[in-house]
Amino acid sequence: MRLLHTSDWHLGHSLYDTSREAEHAAFLAWLLDTLAAREVDALLVAGDIFDTSNPSAEAQAAWYEFVAQARQRCPKLDVVVIGGNHDSAARLDAPDPLLTALGVRVVGGLTRSRDDRGLERLLVPVHDARGQVGAWVAAVPYLRPADLPFLPDEAGDRLIEGVRAVYAEVLDGARARRQPGQALVAMGHCYMVGTELSELSERRILGGNQHALPVDLFPEDVAYAALGHLHKAQRVGGREGVRYSGSPLPLSLSEASYVHQVLLVELEGEHLASVESVRVPRQAEILRVPERGAPAMDLTAVVKALQALPPAEAGMVEWKRPYLEVCVELPRPEPALRRQVEAALEGKAARLVKITPQYTGTGQALAESRPGPSLKDRTPEDVFLARYAQDYSEPPAPALLEAFHELLTQVQEDAS
Repeated sequence: MRLLHTSDWHLGHSLYDTSREAEHAAFLAWLLDTLAAREVDALLVAGDIFDTSNPSAEAQAAWYEFVAQARQRCPKLDVVVIGGNHDSAARLDAPDPLLTALGVRVVGGLTRSRDDRGLERLLVPVHDARGQVGAWVAAVPYLRPADLPFLPDEAGDRLIEGVRAVYAEVLDGARARRQPGQALVAMGHCYMVGTELSELSERRILGGNQHALPVDLFPEDVAYAALGHLHKAQRVGGREGVRYSGSPLPLSLSEASYVHQVLLVELEGEHLASVESVRVPRQAEILRVPERGAPAMDLTAVVKALQALPPAEAGMVEWKRPYLEVCVELPRPEPALRRQVEAALEGKAARLVKITPQYTGTGQALAESRPGPSLKDRTPEDVFLARYAQDYSEPPAPALLEAFHELLTQVQEDAS
């Protein structure tokens, strides 16, 4: 049978106040086409459907529209969805009776009860092209500390061992139900040992980096583990069958170089046959001036580079214009920085989303820059000059220093 693994859609996301709604709509339309064209038997979505726990009406409409379209276009498709750390478990679980009737299993979070009914929600049979059960999915949503069983001190790290206990219980339940020839598949939204994190758009969940989960959470009889949370697609522990699919579009400027994809997983009986990466078309590119890794540029060089960018094409839709980050080396304050950058971009295809200044000063704190006298023994001008040098390599202009003295005089007169 054939599975399609995706995660971290983050519907409702915006990039520096720029809506991604149109990009997400294009991705979901492409995903529907891919599900139909590749004759997928089951879709696995490993968490973070939404960008926030209180998504906008537009984001929720996009999700429900996708579910409706998937059911119409692929009537036999099984859909299994788990909640992520960005999702509200209660919000995802609320329409469960309706979605279950449509053949869509959503597990937003763990129930408080530890009875068989609570476990049953996490055990999902998925069917092959003949309509036979081809695999059992242990669908474990994002686990918060309150979801974990209480363990004695001698058990080791309580968070890690608590997660291990939950996965072991759910996987044991799936093993008890599957028949010979049926694969064991796991789903999780978590942070694993030895993985690469995008600092600008991901968090080290469940207690931080020291609580990264080991890959042996998934025993060797698990044919495939579909993971979510990390936006960069990657294997875990060198295992072909333990994977992050990554996000379908870049969620921060630092993710411009990522390969955004979904994963087509082929199962043969109880075993993994192959995993194929299918790249998601990128609708809006991310540019940086200067390019990442290139030497820093001062404002004059940056303006010249911006003026050399391609012009906007006639009829180009706004949401397909490339995002642009501009990085400028500043040896002195530039009050007109944004105005000069925007003027250089007149008529260009790129749309400015961020200006990142790179200061040429020492970067040292005041105590490091002038060791010796204590702060009370320094004049206000000493402190001002040391703080200025922290950011800028050039001395302050005479006009700026004069303005500082005027302000200082006013403060001293008011205090007296």
